[in-house]
Amino acid sequence: MRFISPKTDFAFKKIFGSEQSHDVLISFLNAMLYDGQSRISQLEILNPYLAPRIRGVKDTYLDVKAKLDNGTSVIIEMQVLNIEGFEKRILYNAAKAYSIQLGIGQSYSQLNPVIALTITDFVMFPEINQLTSRFILKEKDFLIDYPIYDLELVFVELPKFDKALMVLETLADKWLYFLKHALDLDVVPESMNSVPEIKQAFEFARQGNLSAEELDELEHQEFFIQDQHNAIIKAERQGLNRGLEQGERNATLATATKLLDMLDDEAIARATGLSLAEIAELRNTRSQDQ
Repeated sequence: MRFISPKTDFAFKKIFGSEQSHDVLISFLNAMLYDGQSRISQLEILNPYLAPRIRGVKDTYLDVKAKLDNGTSVIIEMQVLNIEGFEKRILYNAAKAYSIQLGIGQSYSQLNPVIALTITDFVMFPEINQLTSRFILKEKDFLIDYPIYDLELVFVELPKFDKALMVLETLADKWLYFLKHALDLDVVPESMNSVPEIKQAFEFARQGNLSAEELDELEHQEFFIQDQHNAIIKAERQGLNRGLEQGERNATLATATKLLDMLDDEAIARATGLSLAEIAELRNTRSQDQ
């Protein structure tokens, strides 16, 4: 038995955002947002497309969107790549989900809270040791909460979760292990099989249950993610190499500058590897600065 990775957009939506996913999503959100307490008993899974009310405003597509039984909207994203502008996109989507609730003539008092839950496959906050981070509006100097507790950004950083299967304790532990390791498993672990919603999530993620079209879509997404990972690694390596080369050149120029009063140009060239033209330019620059 093989399972697909829940980290891809396609798989995440299939597992948590389909019409059959209500119980799975309730369990997952109770684990991620409420420490496993049964705070959510019912929810409505909504169309994740956030249509703009104003012409020209950017369209938004989320992974999963749900409305809880207390009226709170939860927008959920699984983010594998740390792309440019990602942090701003999260804030934009949360603000947009909050603002589009009202129609013409409706009162602001009818606005319901919005929680933006983002699971990242990379570290966003290296300065924070904990796995889950929650951000709300506070007064800058006194850290007093804004009177209306309506916008909350919740981040779960998967790389910070390193528990082994045999030490999983909480419901959140088991869901995080599912997200991080489902692709590596051949069978559903017994400790996770005892949670009906996680057992159902594994069934949704079973590769044998996917159609040929779904497998093709999944494969395309996985190829895209791998290509983007490789592009990021290549860019980082090129940047590092350029940085090292520039650092070495700066050190060489600094050494040559110190030798200007001690050696002639040919001797400096032999000692540093710089050309006579480069040394002449150093002499010219120093004379202009003096």
